[in-house]
Amino acid sequence: MLTTDFVPGSPVWLDLGSPDPGAARDFYSALFGWTVSPPGPEAGDYGFFQLNGRTVGGLGRLTEEGVAPAWTVYFATEDADATVARVRQAGGTVRFGPVDVLAHGRMSGLTDPTGARFAIWQPLETNGLGAVTIPNSLCWTELLSTDPTAAKSFYRSVFGWQEQDVPFGDAPYTVLTPAGSGSDSGQGGIMQLNTAQAAAGLGSHWLPYFEVPDADATIDRARHLGGAVRAPAKDAHGVGRFAQLTDPHGAPFAVITSAGPGA
Repeated sequence: MLTTDFVPGSPVWLDLGSPDPGAARDFYSALFGWTVSPPGPEAGDYGFFQLNGRTVGGLGRLTEEGVAPAWTVYFATEDADATVARVRQAGGTVRFGPVDVLAHGRMSGLTDPTGARFAIWQPLETNGLGAVTIPNSLCWTELLSTDPTAAKSFYRSVFGWQEQDVPFGDAPYTVLTPAGSGSDSGQGGIMQLNTAQAAAGLGSHWLPYFEVPDADATIDRARHLGGAVRAPAKDAHGVGRFAQLTDPHGAPFAVITSAGPGA
């Protein structure tokens, strides 16, 4: 599971690029109980989503041309420049950076060979998120890919992730753990983008999962707040009950009520 003991290759940060940060703030605050704390005038429109005083994500205005509203997952690195070099060598694309973010850290925006966008974070003064896995925070990251085989090869080259293929319905599912970590350190997965989503024009993308106390209640609340259901709720034995949603501007995310021990 995700922890804040961030190791290289693990999810370390998450932020939302939105055309209307104020409306996004209102939606997620009502959905998850988050507040937004701006870091200061030097950061422009960027603010921090917080839960009980701990940072659970970032919020900023979309700045890249032609990019749809989306959550971006950041993975930890000890050397952003070396990781960018590996991305290029493995066939990925560097959208920007590496750049320093004040004294907080060094980052770069990247795209894998199948088209999924992600970012990396080399911590300096800011290590990463202040809370994960607890209710209403990030608990899992999932890559829905048009070519899982190519994606696995790419991320293996860049981060050295360990992979374990597990049965999951009709489609194979690959569980990811950081290099050198045990099987209880699962941080995310890779699976084939389903036919319906591909037919609707969706490409490869990373999907953040947020732990919630009651998935169905959260889904109903999201609808009431102007969000939409992208994939309806379903149960997975030993995993929990989960659904894919979009916020009012179309940014996709997922919610899950994880199964308890022995479920």
